[in-house]
Amino acid sequence: MAEDPRTAELGVRITVRGDNAMLSGDVACAERRALIEEVLREAAPDLKILNDVRVTPAGEPEGEEDLR
Repeated sequence: MAEDPRTAELGVRITVRGDNAMLSGDVACAERRALIEEVLREAAPDLKILNDVRVTPAGEPEGEEDLR
């Protein structure tokens, strides 16, 4: 995932056991999550893929931070 120019994703892990591959980690949007699965399917078409990647938006904080 880190070397593919479409994703360049460092926060995703791939665990392969037998004919199964599990994707895990966090990404910023649902489109990125789907693209990562697509890239893995192209690289390993014979594997059954479980996509457990979570979408965690990384937007700007809302409001002010209260420091005490």
